[in-house]
Amino acid sequence: MPKNIHEIRDPIHIFIRLDSDERQVLDSRPFQRLRYIHQLAMTYLVYPGATHKRFEHSLGVMELASRVFDVITREDKIDDNIKTILPELSKEDALRYWKRVLRMAALCHDIGHLPFSHTAEKDLLPEGWDHEHITRELILSDEMKQIWNNLTPPLRPEDVVKLALGPKKAPDLQFSDWETILAEIIVGDIFGVDRIDYLLRDSYHVGVAYGKFDHYRLIDTLRILPPPPLGDEEQSTEPMLGIEEGGIQSAESLLLARYFMYSQVYFHPVRRIYDIHLKDFLREWLEGEYLPIEINKHLLLTDNEIISALRESCSDPSKKGHEHSIRVIKRKHFKLLYPRNPEDMKINANASEVIYISAKNEFGENKVRWDKYIEKGGAPDFPVLAIDGRVVSSLLLSKILKQVPIAVVDYVYIDPTIRNKVLTWLKKNRTTIITKQKGECDE
Repeated sequence: MPKNIHEIRDPIHIFIRLDSDERQVLDSRPFQRLRYIHQLAMTYLVYPGATHKRFEHSLGVMELASRVFDVITREDKIDDNIKTILPELSKEDALRYWKRVLRMAALCHDIGHLPFSHTAEKDLLPEGWDHEHITRELILSDEMKQIWNNLTPPLRPEDVVKLALGPKKAPDLQFSDWETILAEIIVGDIFGVDRIDYLLRDSYHVGVAYGKFDHYRLIDTLRILPPPPLGDEEQSTEPMLGIEEGGIQSAESLLLARYFMYSQVYFHPVRRIYDIHLKDFLREWLEGEYLPIEINKHLLLTDNEIISALRESCSDPSKKGHEHSIRVIKRKHFKLLYPRNPEDMKINANASEVIYISAKNEFGENKVRWDKYIEKGGAPDFPVLAIDGRVVSSLLLSKILKQVPIAVVDYVYIDPTIRNKVLTWLKKNRTTIITKQKGECDE
């Protein structure tokens, strides 16, 4: 029996289409919960248009994953050597099965997200837990297993887990080369469609142009390729997602878009301090407990419940987290005192830290906050199919990829009620402070 096709309007991809089986996942409790999880946490307090949710993002990831799959499995896109390594490419039944798994995994890749997405993930979950761990538990839950088993044909839930998480987040699972490629389509560090969709979507809703790039050209030039040669080093034979040489500029644009979105939007200092105030509130509101990881409790907690608690606490001084809720609800957030400064770092690479410690010692620990985060990474090395048919490293073809900076957060914040006083103090003492070492400031 043919499956009904459902159309969903989307501002990024125009139409997103899914069949009646996929509609079962969309209608499930774990997926519907994403309607109430903001994609960009409290960024809407800085950029008012950033009210979009994980729900529409996940639909967009499914749409893009499907497009990528159709491109890289096209007969004219597959080298005979790759067919030997990945026999699934020559089996129609296997391709049909894995495309369905890929689309389902793309839908489910974010169902484990906590309220306000990444904000509290590192600090308010038990050790060893993150949103991917919860996603895995949900995909394997009795509720979702019933869906997987009732599909025609049924899907193996373990396959959905593999593609939704990838080898890095599921290191205990055995991945074939084929499964690794499919997981890379969704969560890959370079061409993952999770990244492609959030850059396009976030840029649109925030109202900036930084995240836009030619994703149509990028996707159309993707290929499954052998890894680029490594000189005298032993050559790996594991295939990976790469690109035709004609798409190298689109790949460059993707990496630059990501850098600009991080430096201008995701790492905006006011956006970051709201995350800190929210975490401070949650610590008190939870009374030392963690955010729930038990499935039913997790499904009952969304941004709505947290916002309600914030508003209630803000209006009642006796409530837990009252001081921190005021920072958020009444926009009394801490103000930027000191951003990372290259001139100061020539004198002391830890300039921000020593300023934070000195300000904390001078004005009190509860009046100062320090926020530091340095992206992991390096120049992205992926295979490129050159015009002459050879596979070469992206770093040999692109000077731009070698030079994309790493986005860094390094901010010191101060209570707004004493900001002017502290700014005067810092202006007077900055040179003396930054010539100190950390241990001297602690004394």
